[in-house]
Amino acid sequence: MLIIMVRTLAAAVTLFAVVVYGSYTARSKPGQSGGRIVGGIAVNISDYPYQVSLQRNQHFCGGSVLNDRWILTAAHCTKGITNASVLKIRAGSTEVRSGGILVQVRDIYFHPKQNSWSSYDFSLLELKEPLKLSKGIQPISLPAHGDSFEDGTLCEVSGWGNTRNANESSLSLRAASVPLFNQEKCSTVYKEYGGVSESMICAGYEEGGKDSCQGDSGGPLVCNGVLAGVVSWGKGCAEPGFPGVYGRVTSAVDWIAETMNEVVYER
Repeated sequence: MLIIMVRTLAAAVTLFAVVVYGSYTARSKPGQSGGRIVGGIAVNISDYPYQVSLQRNQHFCGGSVLNDRWILTAAHCTKGITNASVLKIRAGSTEVRSGGILVQVRDIYFHPKQNSWSSYDFSLLELKEPLKLSKGIQPISLPAHGDSFEDGTLCEVSGWGNTRNANESSLSLRAASVPLFNQEKCSTVYKEYGGVSESMICAGYEEGGKDSCQGDSGGPLVCNGVLAGVVSWGKGCAEPGFPGVYGRVTSAVDWIAETMNEVVYER
């Protein structure tokens, strides 16, 4: 039986503390804090200034800075959280447990088509206070609604998710380069689990070796300086023949713009 895991370390979020969705296993282990990307290298936040850590006492997911008030993450990271103020984001730090700034979350907004843990796996976090943009805190560019990305395009995924290597520190940001994987082929690979939908995009090597993993959920997949994906799920981590699956940001850009504009108008 294939084990499909969402890429969350939600030890502090009860809903994802080893929850099983049929054959889909949530990527969380009680009491475990964030490790890092599989097959990647240590990097500095100044080179990935859009990357943030989503925390509830400890890191459990990643996210991307859209502007000084908004963070994009995965819906499965925030599902079941009824009080947004228990969440904070750490921005501007290479280290997941120190440095940078901690900012409280004001509210959580879910994509309206998010009707299962993997479909339209997006949520927006509105911050209580604006981020002070700096060399280590910068927004990432969003794609246009009709933008497409070619198979094989090398993209970067970053985060503090599991490395599967006990000799590597679990405290510092890591990143890996992975190529975009053919959508039809990816859907065939995951056919037993319903395939991949139009709200998803795949990235990874046929031979495996590099991938996002537990604790990377919600984090960015960046292609040519544009946010193409949000870390979502996959079979294991970096396994041959099974690319990582990401939320396809082009499927959510209209909702992102509308939500941010409506909330600003209402406030």
